[in-house]
Amino acid sequence: MLKPLHDSVILQKEEVEQTTKSGIILSTTKKEESDYAKVIAVGEGRYENNQLIKPVVKPGDKVVYRKYSTTDIKIDEVEYLIIQEKDILAIVE
Repeated sequence: MLKPLHDSVILQKEEVEQTTKSGIILSTTKKEESDYAKVIAVGEGRYENNQLIKPVVKPGDKVVYRKYSTTDIKIDEVEYLIIQEKDILAIVE
């Protein structure tokens, strides 16, 4: 398993199905991939002025992230994204 360092966050993309009001499931193409992901692991935080600033996100959170800020990695046929916490835009509640 991956253990993120500093303010890095490990994400796993969420498959988002788009459904019309009548219940028809719309398929998404590679071009329309979502920017939603689930937080898998979080680093210990970053140091600023000799103080540790802990991350806001936690494992299990669903988040929206900045699309072109990730490093993609594949381990045991599972794709993960590594991103800095500052590039996570929102937590989906």
